[in-house]
Amino acid sequence: MSHSLRDQLLNLGFKPQPKPERAKDTRKPGAARTKAGTGKPHRARNQEEIDLAKAYALRAQKEQEERQAAEAARQEEARKRREARAKLAELVQGRALNDPEADIARHFPYGGKIKRIYVTAAQLKALNAGELGVVQLDGRYLLVDAQLLAQAEAIFPPAIALKVDPDAPAEDDPYSDPKYQVPDDLVW
Repeated sequence: MSHSLRDQLLNLGFKPQPKPERAKDTRKPGAARTKAGTGKPHRARNQEEIDLAKAYALRAQKEQEERQAAEAARQEEARKRREARAKLAELVQGRALNDPEADIARHFPYGGKIKRIYVTAAQLKALNAGELGVVQLDGRYLLVDAQLLAQAEAIFPPAIALKVDPDAPAEDDPYSDPKYQVPDDLVW
């Protein structure tokens, strides 16, 4: 009984492996051309593929031009800002009213943060009355008169750190409500 393993498996009910069928050649006669030496069929690009490639190239070129225009605009804006800052520095030079002996801190909002400048009592009254203002230049806060502040605002508005308008209506104080009043006998 020298049956092979294959014969024994067939007797047990296993089926033989099916042979793969060959796919029929659906190409037209003469269409089975291949690229020289590659063995791969040659396929000509149709008009849609060419148009799509042109559209992608045009879009890429347009995006590149837009990026270049945006960069040129940013550089031009930066140049204008530098020139305005230089002109402002020249205007304010030697005309700041900051007193080295000032000891009263005047706080004000600027750039989303609370900043301060030290002033004298007389300067504080003038600053709160709108006769003086504060200009930010090169990281420093300079106290200037109202006329100089107006000139600085015309040259470079973002540099105006504090400009008090004495005619402006007072803001509603959220702590004016009686429930927020601090008792007189409270000891800190």
